Amino acid sequence: MLESIWFVIWGVAWAVYFMLDGFDLGLGTLFPFLAKDETEKRILVNAMGPFWDGNEVWLITAGGVTFAAFPRAYAIMFSGLYTPLMLLLFALILRGVAFEFRGKVDSARWRATWDACLVVGSFLPALLLGVAFANIFKGLPLDAAGLFHGNLFTLLNPYGLLGGALFVLIFAVHGALWLTTRTEGELQARAGRMATSLWLVEAVAAVAFLALTWFSTRLWQNVLAKPALLVLPLLAVAGLLLTRVFAAQGAWWKAWFASSALILGAVLFGVAGLFPNLLPSSLDPAASVTAFNAASSPLTLKIMLGVVLCFLPVVIGYQLWVYLTFRDTVTAESISRGPAY
Repeated sequence: MLESIWFVIWGVAWAVYFMLDGFDLGLGTLFPFLAKDETEKRILVNAMGPFWDGNEVWLITAGGVTFAAFPRAYAIMFSGLYTPLMLLLFALILRGVAFEFRGKVDSARWRATWDACLVVGSFLPALLLGVAFANIFKGLPLDAAGLFHGNLFTLLNPYGLLGGALFVLIFAVHGALWLTTRTEGELQARAGRMATSLWLVEAVAAVAFLALTWFSTRLWQNVLAKPALLVLPLLAVAGLLLTRVFAAQGAWWKAWFASSALILGAVLFGVAGLFPNLLPSSLDPAASVTAFNAASSPLTLKIMLGVVLCFLPVVIGYQLWVYLTFRDTVTAESISRGPAY
């Protein structure tokens, strides 16, 4: 029972992380296509600057849950997927440094260098996370001892690459929609046009990914075995369609929340389809790493559950406070009045 509860916490932590950090990863990826001058670049950075580090708390939470609740899965993941995880880590560090450093020196070349780091540090995590999760859905070449029989190129199969492309597109639309809620005028209109244009590509990629998921994984079969779980893919489909409907109406906040529903539904569908597997084996299903054979002791799970129940409301409260404090529209005038990136 405790293992199942922690599996749910693990899945929800990843879903919330993708919903929150997805918009600033997407906005960073679109940075050179949305901002036309230095003022617009500063508006973009300030539209995500107060939120990105708080959003990444959920990445630390998801990683911490894996480490503390499922240490065997953590060990296998970080030994087998060492190269992509190190690339992910370096890209996230590069992005964080870019936020802080781009405004430190009044030089066009200096700012251009950190702008490039921001783009790379946003695009690469989105791509790598998509490739990683698609491969986990598909199954990794793990033997009974948990050894990974492959390398970085093993992960770059058609299904994994399509998952990476889908993550990049979903986050890009999510980020463009976020910008529409935080700005006004021509920049808002440009972000709206970008979100609308990318939505069609996103929809095609999503349909292709769902179709390939039927043939490449057991997610659909596992979900269909418990029909109540069909609400998750239906939530994702409804979120995708409503994103386009609300964007066409210029109802930007509604469109962003619909995009959030798409991300939550899609990730939770994948997690529910995996259960009880954390890392399915493509070599032998009996060698899969599950929530039961990878879990910590019952006493550890009980103590950590108490810690989570105490501190999770604090984290959620802090994030609500940040989002409410920095809810005002970001304009050229507002960034010139006070402390800004």
